[in-house]
Amino acid sequence: MLSIVSAMNRPQRDEAMVREAGISLDRALFPLLVGIERVGPIGVVELADRVGRDYTTVSRQVAKLEALELVTRQEGARDRRVREAVVTPKGKAMTDAVDIARERIGRAIFDTWEQNDVDDLVRLMQKFAADVERDGLAR
Repeated sequence: MLSIVSAMNRPQRDEAMVREAGISLDRALFPLLVGIERVGPIGVVELADRVGRDYTTVSRQVAKLEALELVTRQEGARDRRVREAVVTPKGKAMTDAVDIARERIGRAIFDTWEQNDVDDLVRLMQKFAADVERDGLAR
């Protein structure tokens, strides 16, 4: 598991994904945009916690995403003092391009695998993710 996480967290992976998607986005902003699109609306503190960065850094980076019109900030639904980031249609188009690129890359990895092996991997990873989430290890 550590080998997979280590490989997936390499900055070069994000650069390759951005290139494959045909988009132009700073490597540091890429995981934030994807995170906002996946779990938003989300506050800066929670987003920083999810990506393992300092909230002041993430706040500046979210401001850059906002300046690029990839996200907007809105009043928090539960706490009006919190400003939550939400992906814009332009940002969603960018994450959709990333998803297509990610699928192309993934398919290339699994080209030599038997379908039942892919199915087993998906089933077991979903089980693992559900157990991690249930036990609170994903926080």
